[in-house]
Amino acid sequence: MFKTFLAIALTFAGTCVPVLAQDVVRLEEVSILGDPDRVSAIAGAAHLLDETYLSRFEQADINRVLQGVPGVYLQEEDGLGLRPNIGIRGSGLDRSSRIALLEDGVLIAPAPYASPAAYYFPSQRRMRNVEVLKGPSAVRLGSRTTGGAMNMVSTAIPDRHAATAEIFAGEDNLGEGHLWYGNSLDNIGWLVETVQQRSDGFKQLDTGGNTGFDIRDYVAKLRINTSRDSGLNHGVEFKFGYTDQVSDETYLGLTQQDFDADPYRRYAASQLDQLRTTHRQHQATYFLRPVDASWTFDLTLYNNNFSRNWFKLDSVTGVGINSILSNPNDFADRMAWLRGETDSPDDALKLRNNNRSYYSRGVQGMAGLRISHGETDHHLQLGLRIHEDEADRFQHDDLYAIRDSSLALTSAGAPGSQSNRVSDSEVTALFVEDRITAGAWELTPGLRMERIRLTRTDYSTSDPSRNAGPSGVKSNTVDVVIPGLGVTYLFDNGWRVLGGVHRGFNPPAPGSNADEEDSKNFELGARFTGSRLSAEAIAFYTDYSNLVGTCTASTGGDCMIGDQFDGGAATVGGIEALISYDAGLLGRSNISLPLRFAYTWTGVAEFDNDFNSGFGPWGEVVAGDELPYIPENQFQIAADLTAQRWSTGVNLSFVDQARTMAGQGSIPQNESTDQHWVLDLAGRYRVNNNFELFGRIDNLLDEEYVVARRPAGLRPGKPRTAIIGFRFDL
Repeated sequence: MFKTFLAIALTFAGTCVPVLAQDVVRLEEVSILGDPDRVSAIAGAAHLLDETYLSRFEQADINRVLQGVPGVYLQEEDGLGLRPNIGIRGSGLDRSSRIALLEDGVLIAPAPYASPAAYYFPSQRRMRNVEVLKGPSAVRLGSRTTGGAMNMVSTAIPDRHAATAEIFAGEDNLGEGHLWYGNSLDNIGWLVETVQQRSDGFKQLDTGGNTGFDIRDYVAKLRINTSRDSGLNHGVEFKFGYTDQVSDETYLGLTQQDFDADPYRRYAASQLDQLRTTHRQHQATYFLRPVDASWTFDLTLYNNNFSRNWFKLDSVTGVGINSILSNPNDFADRMAWLRGETDSPDDALKLRNNNRSYYSRGVQGMAGLRISHGETDHHLQLGLRIHEDEADRFQHDDLYAIRDSSLALTSAGAPGSQSNRVSDSEVTALFVEDRITAGAWELTPGLRMERIRLTRTDYSTSDPSRNAGPSGVKSNTVDVVIPGLGVTYLFDNGWRVLGGVHRGFNPPAPGSNADEEDSKNFELGARFTGSRLSAEAIAFYTDYSNLVGTCTASTGGDCMIGDQFDGGAATVGGIEALISYDAGLLGRSNISLPLRFAYTWTGVAEFDNDFNSGFGPWGEVVAGDELPYIPENQFQIAADLTAQRWSTGVNLSFVDQARTMAGQGSIPQNESTDQHWVLDLAGRYRVNNNFELFGRIDNLLDEEYVVARRPAGLRPGKPRTAIIGFRFDL
């Protein structure tokens, strides 16, 4: 049925694009928040990080970009933002799998339902906007509504002939290039773009060698459209993307003793660890904007393919690397092998080919309708998504020995001999939302309905061709209704109060015996918008009836990958605050001083019941135990000095220590991240209208700190790193 629908939709899109006359018709539905001037009026917490915000520090690391967004939690892993762990309002953050991730309004995780862990993440360098949605404003995107959603808006086809080149170089042999070139004529527009990034990495292997990455990212867009005076403005836009990455990254961290001696060390046993990925993106959007009409229509077809093989150390003589690093004195011989200090027996070290392929494809349509009735205006939106995705695990292990600090292959595994299974989903989703404006009141009720069919098909590890058929099939179907309501009231003095309630939901994994995650989510706050000052403070509260944990390699522990665990009742609550102030010109100078302060206080994040779990970060839980990786306080202070030709800015970020295991009372040192302050500095100088110089120093004070104790062992934040570059605009 899906393929038939896809063919009909493509035919429809292709036959509805006559070429007529003049003005450019822009495609704007890739933005979820819409008109930037309306963001402050949204009935719910939402943040737009626009081009001005993103260009301050020219960051390619999404972790550093999001530090200025209240209510967002980040767990660094590689220090470079390649595979971010993002959570919203205490939703959990492993591999960003508990929020909805989108690029240009389309789900972008490799398999958003069957396997949502974000081992692919779009290049931040080519994004012009980042949108973060929380509370009832995220219900329309589904289905992971507990925390919220993040939509990344890529470079748009320009209105006129234009090009930009950005080139950066820095320490650790860092090189970054971002180039795009495009144009719009009467009835056609196009864009070609590339991002090239490489680094040798800031960690030091005991045996020498790179610990960095190499990324090549290419995007092409083509738009064919009618003119605005044609009466029926419509068109189609095509988007094609290709990204490949080679990352010399490992799950093997450090013991506390070795971290204290050198936090940037990497053990000899990780010398062959490497991730290789390839991502292909195909998208076609038909859009219709009739002149003087009160309705619009968009239809998007998308197909994403992703493959990856992370070849990395898994265990030593049957003991997982997390267990070894957590108890180094109990495994002294194995630690000596990891460090390359002594030779090991043959077949002692197991390296796993974490070989997987994914697809995510579907069609989604959205219709908008404006209706006025007296003093009441309705802005109705109706959306439909028909989606399917798949994760194919085809993994095997190779066995090695340490000899003279080098890894030597002693036994090669057969393809598919470790894991041979397919997880897939079929989803039909419908949402309806009505933004109702009546005087100073604005109400936004919304409803999302989804039917999710999930299947896990296991094959024998001795049958790599899968000719014998499945050895087991598990299926589960979930029907869910997700309501939400947001309310705002605008006072004459610029103040606006807002409140919202919605159902939080996360679907189970294919074949899982766990219940779906369910919660009630509330928010209440106030927002002020003035000529120089804007501020908001929002209290949030999440009441879980069932919190679900999913075992992945990145969570650490010795649970079975893919298994899910019911955590029962839990509570998360706190306050988000954001203040922006433009101090204007300083004295009689032409220098302005914009200031920004973002703060998140998480007053409660705890389990409400006792249970014993095989999920590594939870373990044996007692009611009142705090959830892991949720700091109580975090904030960022941002300040700029801006003149006509130059500007300089600082970001001062603070993150409290956080538990790495569920517990209560004082946090044991071996179950804690570090409280840390990080100061970043940036500056730019505009030589002329087309040419600009740029410089940045990340972690100016060279703070050393623990960001995580998972997947295995301690992991550091990025050390002081200097970057210089230039931007040229045509």
